[in-house]
Amino acid sequence: MNVDYAALKKGGFMRQKQKNCFSLRLKVVGGHLSAAQLSAIAAVSEKYGEGYVHLTSRQGVEIPFIKTDDIDEVKTALGEGGCEPGVCGPRVRTVTACQGKEICPSGCIDTYGLANEISERFFAMDLPHKFKFGVTGCRNNCLKAEENDIGIKGGTEVKWLFDKCIHCGVCESICRTKAVSFEGDRLILNEDKCNFCGRCAKACPADAWECEEGFIVSFGGLFGNRIHKGEELLPIIHDKEVLFRVIDAAVRYFKENGLPGERFRVTIERTGQDKFEKVIREAYYG
Repeated sequence: MNVDYAALKKGGFMRQKQKNCFSLRLKVVGGHLSAAQLSAIAAVSEKYGEGYVHLTSRQGVEIPFIKTDDIDEVKTALGEGGCEPGVCGPRVRTVTACQGKEICPSGCIDTYGLANEISERFFAMDLPHKFKFGVTGCRNNCLKAEENDIGIKGGTEVKWLFDKCIHCGVCESICRTKAVSFEGDRLILNEDKCNFCGRCAKACPADAWECEEGFIVSFGGLFGNRIHKGEELLPIIHDKEVLFRVIDAAVRYFKENGLPGERFRVTIERTGQDKFEKVIREAYYG
């Protein structure tokens, strides 16, 4: 029997040490799975695997010990349960996300909604090397955005409203970066210290803040054989159209300039940080 291992790997079937066995990686966007999907995964694991799954560090699910002869049946059974195989190799991987503002009190953006939009646009796109997106809802950074090739962090830009303020001092006491202070009855917001966490506005008992949510984007993160923290090269982005314009430009830059087997970070360094920043800033300013 001739087996196209490259095609299987592209479709999420990774060879195991054991002969004729594969660990199947599933597509999971933003760590979100329905009860029906979980039921289908459990059934496939029981019937075709060894009755367990592996949860990966990137919110993925892998079903080990899938036999070569069962691959087509496994695909069918999973498809009937609303599940899709993931991808491996040099392409855009599963988009990870925390629960965001829809669930988490600290969240500043709808992380799961954004993860789905990114996935629909980029998932499985062929690139010079694997490419990872991570979306985290706030400065608590549960998803560790800077580990990703492109990381997106939720933020809130705030403006103090004098007429509503009752001068209780809660915002000053709760600010972790000491960006908020009072001089008499005037609030001073040090923009150089503000990290867009939005804690001041969330804690305010008088709604004395005007808030605008946004996206803080980092580029070129690595967390494997080599570690490099993704770099924030742009101001906070408030418009989703601008966000995707910037993302498109970064992915296109990698596609056009990256060498086979070269990570995005290495491409940026080889071609020149200044050159990449110019492309990104042009996209940002439109």
